[in-house]
Amino acid sequence: MRGGALAGCGAIVLAGCASMPDSGGLESVEASQRPDSQVRVFALPPQDDAAATSIVDGFLEALTSDDPSYAVARKYLTPKAAKNWHPERQTVVLKDGPRKRSTDRANSAEDGHDFELTGTQVARLDDQQAYQPANQRYSGQLHLSLVATAKGKPKQWRIDTPPPGVVLGKTDFQRIYQSVNKYYYAVDSGAKSGDGGGQKRLVADPVFVRRWVDPLTETVKEVLAGPTRWLNRVVTTSFPLKAGLRDGTKSLAPDDANKLKVPLNKRADSIGSAQCKKMAAQLLYSLRDLSSSSVDEVELERADGRLMCTLAEGAADALVAPRYSEGLQYQYFLDGKGRVVRMPGTNGSHQKPEQVAGPMGEGERQMRSVAISRDQERAAAVSGDGHSLYVASMVTNASLGDALAHSAAKAEKDGFTTPSWDAQGDLWVADRDPKNRRLLVFGQGMGDRMQEVRIDELGDDARIEAVKMSADGARIALLVTEDGETRLQIGRVERDHGMTDGDVEISVADLRRAAPDMEEVTAVSWAGGSRLLVVGRESGGLQQIRYVQCDGSTPTGQALPGLTRVSEIAASDTDLPLLAHSDDGIVRLPSGSAWQSVLKDGTAPVYPG
Repeated sequence: MRGGALAGCGAIVLAGCASMPDSGGLESVEASQRPDSQVRVFALPPQDDAAATSIVDGFLEALTSDDPSYAVARKYLTPKAAKNWHPERQTVVLKDGPRKRSTDRANSAEDGHDFELTGTQVARLDDQQAYQPANQRYSGQLHLSLVATAKGKPKQWRIDTPPPGVVLGKTDFQRIYQSVNKYYYAVDSGAKSGDGGGQKRLVADPVFVRRWVDPLTETVKEVLAGPTRWLNRVVTTSFPLKAGLRDGTKSLAPDDANKLKVPLNKRADSIGSAQCKKMAAQLLYSLRDLSSSSVDEVELERADGRLMCTLAEGAADALVAPRYSEGLQYQYFLDGKGRVVRMPGTNGSHQKPEQVAGPMGEGERQMRSVAISRDQERAAAVSGDGHSLYVASMVTNASLGDALAHSAAKAEKDGFTTPSWDAQGDLWVADRDPKNRRLLVFGQGMGDRMQEVRIDELGDDARIEAVKMSADGARIALLVTEDGETRLQIGRVERDHGMTDGDVEISVADLRRAAPDMEEVTAVSWAGGSRLLVVGRESGGLQQIRYVQCDGSTPTGQALPGLTRVSEIAASDTDLPLLAHSDDGIVRLPSGSAWQSVLKDGTAPVYPG
């Protein structure tokens, strides 16, 4: 009972209120120094006759509160500024919170007061609530003037020129905001991708919503608003343009049966039953990723209140192309003889690896890296010298056949990277030949359908060290070495069907950096719809294993146990154990346990993909 009472007492903090200490020295405390993500902050309005500097402090403090519409923060602004200020347009995240300094000119008090806000910007949320990492100096200007706030009272200092949007520190951002995935359908998916029945793949589009300000309703609004600009070209939504919540709808909540009613405006009135259910599936999957949601069923209503359609979770899964990892999942790696072996992907620690059927498991040729197709029917592998790429079926008596491609690189380290399969059955690999560096894709894993992929914004001296395709096929993760630094880049995979010969031109566009805090990334694996598992180190730090989001943000949570000299890492889309290749060979990390040894002389751990 005492522990529960203490937790409850820590749940609410009144900004500006604290008990007075009776000993100790003075220490400057920034507004952003609140590490407890469960703390809620309620801002206080400005006091009468407050000095200009107190008004600035109060405004900055109010920006860190859980006030849904920033009503208290607006009280620090002049009436005109409060009307024209739009905090939803951007959120600037500073490393240590904003620092203010007066920039008043001599004898200019009668004209108001000027302040500059400075800091190191580490990120920004745009008007779509999409995260964009940054590393640059921030400078914002504030101006205050005396205005009448009440009849018969002296004029008060108020801010007439606030910064555009919200400015706060990184720890406040992590406390206030949470990342959620909203889901849209991949443009180039359906029956032709082998998913069957015309089912479409869902693509996770991460955005941020405020943790304590009705995240369920905000998530629904974000889904209705459509995909973010970065992903817009490769996904589509079933919701019609400008569809939104019915006017007057302020908050949504599931009923006692966990059914959520979503009243839509007139823009969605013409939608048929089939499209309505696809819309409902998008909402169900998006709310499933919201930790505070308990929605099991969605009911969409027309503008006049009539039922449009109802969809439960089980029916939603039938509409969406399944993730192969949701079925029986194996862990794969190479044994000491370069043969492909596998183990059931469970948490049991007494299982032994077994050779896969077919030439890859029989050891017809020794391999150094392997990738298993997402349907777990074929294996692609790179030869021990790194110069040849093979694909073979994992069935008894199948033959290895000729190599799909050869690298002209002389050194083994300059040959092919570990290959990777996408959701459509295409095979991706990079050739690191210094004289002909290129990213290749083999349609359906066949040599006669090889295509060199154009990569926008990749320097001529850049070298691709690793290739990992996302399960949805819309994004690709690349480890790129340039200027002596290996960084993680995420690109959008675009497919142009407008070729005159009927072929599809594939390109990677709009590269952006993930794991920006890491100076060097040495291994990477997708670990869900928008999450990756990376091995790397920060400047001057030791090697570490941690999760990052594909938008460049870092999810909060418990750190992963350390491991010595990890060279390869693998994660599944679900909660199956992590795999790694370290000084101890192949090891795995079951949930809630420590790293366990699997095979001392094993290498190249992978999950399908």
